[in-house]
Amino acid sequence: MHETDLISILSEQKIDLAATLPCDRTKDLCSLLTAHIPEIPVNREEDGVGVCAGAALGGSRPALVIQSSGLGNSLNALMSLTMTYRLPLPIIASWRGFYHEAIPAQVPFNRPLPAVLDALGIPYQIIREAGELGLVNQVIQEAFEDHTPSVALISPKVWEGGGECATSGPFPSRGRTSAICYQRKIREPVMTRSDAIGVISGALTDQAVVANIGMPSKELYVHHDRPQNFYMLGSYTQATPVGFGLASVTDRDVWVIDGDGSMLGTGILPAVGAAHPPNLRIFCLDNGAFGSTGNQPTYAATGVDIELMARAAGIISTVKVQGPEELAAVCSDQVDGPLFVHVLIRPGNTQVPNIPLSPEAIRDRFIGAL
Repeated sequence: MHETDLISILSEQKIDLAATLPCDRTKDLCSLLTAHIPEIPVNREEDGVGVCAGAALGGSRPALVIQSSGLGNSLNALMSLTMTYRLPLPIIASWRGFYHEAIPAQVPFNRPLPAVLDALGIPYQIIREAGELGLVNQVIQEAFEDHTPSVALISPKVWEGGGECATSGPFPSRGRTSAICYQRKIREPVMTRSDAIGVISGALTDQAVVANIGMPSKELYVHHDRPQNFYMLGSYTQATPVGFGLASVTDRDVWVIDGDGSMLGTGILPAVGAAHPPNLRIFCLDNGAFGSTGNQPTYAATGVDIELMARAAGIISTVKVQGPEELAAVCSDQVDGPLFVHVLIRPGNTQVPNIPLSPEAIRDRFIGAL
C-alpha cells in the first residue's frame, strides 16, 4: 500500500502534527494518518495554514494534508502568514484536475496550478508515479531548512494498484441530546477596543498572546509590548487558528485577541470545541465593525451573538463581558479552557503608529520567549 509508504516518510521526517481536510482520492491515506500522526481536522484549508503556523512557532513540525484545490483557498494565508514570517510548512496535496478527472470544476484552477506556484515563488515537487514518493522527503526538508511553504503535488495515479487500506474505525455515534439554556442582555457598549486591550494586557504574566491583524496588534503593542506577543500583520481570520495551533503543542497558556469580523469569517471554532485545549483563551473583541478598515458594520452589529455561535461550535466555557471590571475579573479567573470571552465594545480606533518590528523580528523574539 503506497499510503503506508507516505506515512513512513512523514514519521521518519518527524512530522508530529497534521492539519487535514480530506480528498476522495486520498481517503485511505486519511484513515491511516489519523491512526499514526496527531491530527487536527479543519473546515477550511486556510485555517490549517494558521494552525500549522502556530504549531511551528511552538517548536512542532507540522504538515498540511489537503487536496490541491484547497491551495486556492489558502493562497493569501500562505503568502501573508507563512511566507511573510518565514515559517516552515510542508503541504501534501492530492493534485486534482488533470489525471482522469471526472469533475469539471476541479480543472480550471488545478490544471495550471504549477504555474500559479511558480508565480508566487512557492517551491513544489510533482509526484506522478508511486516510485517518486521519495520526493516528499525533499519537500519536507526544503520547508524546514528554508523556512518556507513547500508543496508535494501527488497525482491520483500514485494510489492506483496499492490495495485497500483499513478504515480508521467505526463512524462515531450521532445519538446525543443537544440542549442549551441561554439568555443574555446585550447593553450599549461602553469600552473601546483600546480600553479592552488595556485591561487584558494589564493582566498578562507569562501567557503567549496572538493578536489579530490591524488595529488590535497596534494597540496591544502600544499598551504592553513584550516578546511573548505575536503580532499578526496579515492573514485575515487567522489569529484564532494560530493560537489554537500553538496551544495544541505547548503547555503554556495561550491568549488570542481576535475580533468579530475575523470570527465570523473563520471555520475554526468547531475544531477548537472538539479538541478542547485547556490552555487556550479566546477574547473576541466585538465592536460590530471591521474596525481596521473604516468601521463598516459586521453581522454582529445587530443580528449575530458570537458567544452563542461559540457555544453552538462545542465550546462549553463561554462568557459575555461588557465593562472593564467584568473583563478584569475574567482575566484573573483560573478556569480551564478553552474559554471563549465575548467582549462587547463600541467602534473607534485610537491613533497608534505601525508596529516598528519586521516579521522576522516578531517571530524570532516570540519563539525565543517561548
